[in-house]
Amino acid sequence: MEIKTPTFFQKYPLVRDILSLVIFVALVVLGTMTLNAFVFRSYNVVGVSMENTLHGDDRIIVNRVPVTIAHFLGQEYVPERGQIIVFANGEADGPLTCGVQNGVTDQYIIKRVIAFPGERVTVVDGVLTVYNDEYPDGFHPDETTRKSDTDGPKKYTAGEVDVVVPEGEIFVSGDNREGSHSFDSRNGLGTVPYCRIIGPAIMRLFPFSGIRFF
Repeated sequence: MEIKTPTFFQKYPLVRDILSLVIFVALVVLGTMTLNAFVFRSYNVVGVSMENTLHGDDRIIVNRVPVTIAHFLGQEYVPERGQIIVFANGEADGPLTCGVQNGVTDQYIIKRVIAFPGERVTVVDGVLTVYNDEYPDGFHPDETTRKSDTDGPKKYTAGEVDVVVPEGEIFVSGDNREGSHSFDSRNGLGTVPYCRIIGPAIMRLFPFSGIRFF
């Protein structure tokens, strides 16, 4: 009769269980990091700069896939006009939030894309206008992104602006442009380089009563 010597894990099943748990946790962490880096990220909105479209404490999901693909191809990701995007502040370290709180304290900022390189942006008498080769007399980008008086950019845009967007950068603005509610390209932030874009917001996940796609 043959007697088999028990394996190490048969002699110490507790060690086997602990090792299995460690491997499982490591795979979960690795998977989460991969998703955050290349697929999706979630952020909490801070402040009032995107009202009425988004509010403080809203939880949003950002799509990293188009940015990942563009970078894989050795290109910069270029968003669409009117999209809501999250980008790195570049001037502050902080928690995983996006918005504006006390000037430039947030690590990530959320704004709406207004204009692209070579385009001229003006704000006169509360109206934001973009000029380019296609529209030499100017157009109002808010007209296509404002869904109602309670969804999209507010009608009045504060400040006096006349700027041409530099190469490789975009002009962004919050939806709440009354007074100094939004720290953006009109108001202290300046234009934003493509390389700082995290991705476009595709969904508001929380509050659950206000779930929506963008």
